[in-house]
Amino acid sequence: MRLTHLGLPVRDERRSRHFYQAYFGFDPSTAQRYEDGTVIIRNAEGFDLALHVVPEVDPTPAFLHFGFRLLEPDQVRALHARLEADGVTVVEEYDEPDYVAVKCLDPDGHRVEIYWEPPG
Repeated sequence: MRLTHLGLPVRDERRSRHFYQAYFGFDPSTAQRYEDGTVIIRNAEGFDLALHVVPEVDPTPAFLHFGFRLLEPDQVRALHARLEADGVTVVEEYDEPDYVAVKCLDPDGHRVEIYWEPPG
C-alpha cells in the first residue's frame, strides 16, 4: 500500500498550484478541475495533490507537515537556497552528516519539508 494523495485547503488555487509546480515538480499539464472547484495536479512519481479553495485556512500545529525526500543532500541545499532567494518563509533547517532538511511554508502556511537521509 502506498500513499498517493494529499488534499490541501487553499485560499487561492492558482497561487498554490504555481508554488507546487515551481518548487516540487507538480506538472501543470496534469491539472484536473472538478465541479466543487478542487484542482488536482500530479508529480512525476504519480502523487496527486488536491487543492481545494476555502475562504480561510486555519492554522495547524507546528509539527503537522508533509515532506519530499530527495536523493542527495546538495539537492536539498540547492532548493533551500532557491526558496530563500525567492522570499519563501523557511521555518526550520538542518545540515547534519546524516540529515539535511528544510521546512518552508506554502502560501497558506502549510509546512512542507524537503529532506535527505542516507538509505537504511
